[in-house]
Amino acid sequence: MASPILPPRAPGTRPRVILASQSPRRRELLALIGITHDVQPADVDESVHPDEAPVPHCERLARAKAHALAVQHPDAVVIGSDTIVVIDGDILGKPRDRADAIAMVTRLSGRTHTVFTSVAVAHGGVTLSGVESVSVTFRALDALQIAAYVDTGEPMDKAGAYGIQGFGATNVERIDGDYFAVMGLPLGRLVGLLREMGFGYAYGPLTSADSAPASA
Repeated sequence: MASPILPPRAPGTRPRVILASQSPRRRELLALIGITHDVQPADVDESVHPDEAPVPHCERLARAKAHALAVQHPDAVVIGSDTIVVIDGDILGKPRDRADAIAMVTRLSGRTHTVFTSVAVAHGGVTLSGVESVSVTFRALDALQIAAYVDTGEPMDKAGAYGIQGFGATNVERIDGDYFAVMGLPLGRLVGLLREMGFGYAYGPLTSADSAPASA
């Protein structure tokens, strides 16, 4: 595939970065790796299209979120992301209510499911994206444990009704893949996309490629 044609940038510039998400976990992860950013959630319909498979669905949403804000802020680097939990071929989104959360965690109990997290980077009319796939195995939970976990409130705003970075960590027996993808943002893949887009990352704020160290 041909390399994207990207707009020129002045050496030494630090681009504005916008995270198209209200997720506190994604904000924390970007801050963790030193990428200064603004937060502006994208208003995107997250419904699954008819006959849409999980991976294309997940990647489409990340690209849509990034594109929606990139149109408004053409000079910024916009990061979009989406996370879904899949078991038996079914996509588990955020639970509708307590009963739905209990049903989701019950379904995951004692079994292995897949977390797909997509990330997209948009700038100057170009959007690059990718998807990380992670296998997660839950330990067996009884009904009282499931109810107690749901009643913490933690599952209610999370795909699959659990958060691996909180109380939900105690429900996880094994993870095979990128832990940060399960949290909501695959950092290694994100940095790779940013570098492919022409930005430098040297363990701190983004820079234009011309001003980045050779190792970046």
